[in-house]
Amino acid sequence: MTVTDVPIATPSPVLAAARRRGRGLAPVLPALALIVVVFVIPVLALLLRSVLEPEPGLQNYAAFFASTTYLKVLGNTFLVAGTVTVATVLLGFPVAWFLAIAPSFWSRLLFAIVILSMWTNLLARTYAWMVLLQRTGIINRTLMEIGLISEPLPLINNLVGVTIGMTYIMLPFMILPLHATIRSIDPAIFQAASLCGASRFQAFTRVMLPLTASGIAAGALMVFVMSLGYFITPALLGGTSNMMLAELIAQLVQSLLDWGLAGAAALVLLVITLAIYMVQLRFFGFGQARG
Repeated sequence: MTVTDVPIATPSPVLAAARRRGRGLAPVLPALALIVVVFVIPVLALLLRSVLEPEPGLQNYAAFFASTTYLKVLGNTFLVAGTVTVATVLLGFPVAWFLAIAPSFWSRLLFAIVILSMWTNLLARTYAWMVLLQRTGIINRTLMEIGLISEPLPLINNLVGVTIGMTYIMLPFMILPLHATIRSIDPAIFQAASLCGASRFQAFTRVMLPLTASGIAAGALMVFVMSLGYFITPALLGGTSNMMLAELIAQLVQSLLDWGLAGAAALVLLVITLAIYMVQLRFFGFGQARG
């Protein structure tokens, strides 16, 4: 038998596919390792402390749900996150629509303003709102000068100030996905709707909203989840009676050194966030994948 007669073993298709997948995952392995080290392991350590400190058991969770104060903080968190999400949808949709249909110059200018607002330091933006919303701020002074109010409105150290500040900060995260979705819609669809006799309101409710539902869902999910865990803006613009869950966790760790109860509160927030994400994925993500 000659050398040319020796059969050459070829790898099976399954093995070849596994090797290709391995080569495809190689570039992201450093990023995955970083996420595991700086996020997954610390989160797991905190969650373990919720059932191990001060002694093994679920007493921290029992204490959390038995306290009306903690439940009020949880309610405030969802109230603010929901209000901010609704406000960003109502304000972000017209802006995203204008960005999609405006002339190139105005579209680029407004888009640059939106992006620059994201690049500005978060603490600086929050302090700017503290100046604007205080009793002697420009908003109250302007309203009093034009005669709309006779005394300053309480716009800070309450849920109103937190909602205003967080809506401003979260607005770009709603505008960007909505803008991308609206830009992908063929304008001929609206012309066809008009030729079929649809009014502007019907074209908006039956054509525009269904086509932009995925962008609205993506932006709303991002804003709501980020709002649930926000800390700096609520701490500076809110008051102690309107504390949010992230502030409570920070106080439990930094002031009371109660890592067990802080871990329980963090797990509650994490589970709720994952549940909301799964609901959004069920009604929008999977549906898009099937389409």
